[in-house]
Amino acid sequence: MRPPLDTRRARPSTTRGVAWAPGTCGELAQGRLDGIDAMVTCPIDLGATATVDVVIGTGHVRAPAGARKARRAVELALAALERPDLDACLRLESSLPRSKGMASSTADVSAAIAATAEALDMTLSPPQQADLALAIEPSDGVMLPGIALFDHLDGRIARTLGPPPPMRVLVLEFAGEVDTEAFNAGSRLGGSNLDTGRFREAFELIAAGITNCDPRQIGKGATLSSRANQLLLPKPRLPDAIKLASDAGALGVNVAHSGTVIGLLFDADAERIAWAAHSARQRLSEIVTIHDCRMIGGGAVVHPGTRRSAATIA
Repeated sequence: MRPPLDTRRARPSTTRGVAWAPGTCGELAQGRLDGIDAMVTCPIDLGATATVDVVIGTGHVRAPAGARKARRAVELALAALERPDLDACLRLESSLPRSKGMASSTADVSAAIAATAEALDMTLSPPQQADLALAIEPSDGVMLPGIALFDHLDGRIARTLGPPPPMRVLVLEFAGEVDTEAFNAGSRLGGSNLDTGRFREAFELIAAGITNCDPRQIGKGATLSSRANQLLLPKPRLPDAIKLASDAGALGVNVAHSGTVIGLLFDADAERIAWAAHSARQRLSEIVTIHDCRMIGGGAVVHPGTRRSAATIA
């Protein structure tokens, strides 16, 4: 006697990609260089992790509520990889606060793009990732390796300057938020036209500091750019933060040029960092959170070995 036929349709299996992308403490510098808006990135070891499961389908992407940009990133990555025949499910985890100038959206987008490619056992180069990110919104350039000079509006400049020397950033997160989309829309209309000479000076100091592995030059250039940005997006407590940095023996300060955070730049002296964090709480009452971070090179990091069969998308 034959066993009864199993008439259930086989459910297609999925594959999974997982990737992590760094956030930033604002930028080391930002302004206009040769008529082009640009920033020098400041990646840190806080970031976002994206998990993407893909399965044969019709191009539908599921994502958490509020993850519109990251969902669009998955859609664009699938199109760039010529796989419109797939459905995808995106999950996100992030340790970055929103609307503070810490690249929370760009980290989500970059991680989602890299995870999508990993799920398909394919790669998208950092410049390709940057192009996809810029198709969604202005980008903080965290997908580029090392510390980078990046045109965050149009991508006309995308140049890695080198890896950062050993440095830490004490990120002072203040109350309040900045709508970065509206801010960057103003930049396109000329709102970021800071003194180009001051930005070039800041950039050259930072570039030399990276080349020479000299954190003090980086701190000096970042502080110069922070002061210049007061003409565009004033931070009322920046003078106090600069004084605190000096008292703590920090190398300088940097800011989120389109956000609210201020960073105190240090070498690896844990005692001075701890003193600065304690003093910041006492002197700057508007602080919401303090993050003790390591400055790192940019670039999304895929989790090897995660591309495997996973639970089928319903």
